Amino acid sequence: MLQVAAASGTALLATQAQAQAAMLNEKDAQAAALGYVADTTKVDAKKFPKHAATQMCSNCQVYAGKPADAAGPCAIFPGKAVAGKGWCSAYVKKAG
Repeated sequence: MLQVAAASGTALLATQAQAQAAMLNEKDAQAAALGYVADTTKVDAKKFPKHAATQMCSNCQVYAGKPADAAGPCAIFPGKAVAGKGWCSAYVKKAG
């Protein structure tokens, strides 16, 4: 029983940490290098000609939030939250 309580507490802490993650700033060095924008409709089409309007963080393989979330964690930007409707050049369509 104690193990279940400890596991539940750990899961709760992980969820709280994700909820408290600071939003990624588009001017962050890594974000800028990957062309991150908080709104996929604002991607520079000349710089990223393969970008499609349907590509966004919420349907990317490395996005750890739920598809309907306004923001969530991303493996590319540890400790930061990205906009669900955002995009960067590391985008990989989520399988399924």
